[in-house]
Amino acid sequence: MTTTTPIADADFDFVRAIVRADSAIALEAGKEYLVESRLLTLARSQGLDSVGALVAQLRQRPASDLRYKVVEAMTTNETSFFRDITPFDALRTHIIPDLLVRRAQCQQIRIWCGAASTGQEPYSLAMLLREHFPALSSWKVQITATDISREVLEKARAGRYGQLEVNRGLPAPLLLKYFERDGVHWQIKPVLKSMVSFREMNLVGPWMIGEADIVLLRNVLIYFEVDVKRQILGNIRRVMRPDGYLLLGSAESTMNIDDNYKRVPVGRANAYQAAAAQERAA
Repeated sequence: MTTTTPIADADFDFVRAIVRADSAIALEAGKEYLVESRLLTLARSQGLDSVGALVAQLRQRPASDLRYKVVEAMTTNETSFFRDITPFDALRTHIIPDLLVRRAQCQQIRIWCGAASTGQEPYSLAMLLREHFPALSSWKVQITATDISREVLEKARAGRYGQLEVNRGLPAPLLLKYFERDGVHWQIKPVLKSMVSFREMNLVGPWMIGEADIVLLRNVLIYFEVDVKRQILGNIRRVMRPDGYLLLGSAESTMNIDDNYKRVPVGRANAYQAAAAQERAA
């Protein structure tokens, strides 16, 4: 039986040092309850009787698979279909129509979802493209979805969701059109599933991602310190095409972090382009 003894200060410092080293996520003082609650679930799955016992085992075997599981437990995987609808509105009304013109010659669009979690965001993108841009059916469209967590990627690849998950943000007509009932779950149909490829990727590790026309990295930068944000935004500029678009979360911005970006007015969404691209378009 696991116990709920508060995590010791030394154990908290040890865990947050590992999490920062492996993922750059900053666990500030005051996050002890969060660490304790998430690691308690992991401790139970490992047959251990407390978070303290879990950390003790981690100290003994710092290079084991347990280290990865601890870091994975501390990542946030909140997501839903068409989450914060404004970015999808921006894609539908401005970004995709603009790229249809700019990419008319090559007829190819590449989209990267940099924190895909359990897959609702990239699958929402696939539905948006099929519903509103039939011309893209003859184009080469690639949606690449990455995440640091192997567990959530397995669920994303499966494309199988419970009723509560499909109730969050997914319109009923799209549910019936792109999903099949599977007992108490809903299974994404192959026509949609085939549009998305998933892979494991750490934003502060080696970047194994090709050139992208659209980058979605929403509600991720808020977990990093400024130097890490600057590093990630710099890396995005290197993989994003010069006239490509970056979409961040509503509480995120490149301002005072990377001056090589300029905000693009696309409604209420935070869309950004490389400053040089905007100067050429002016």
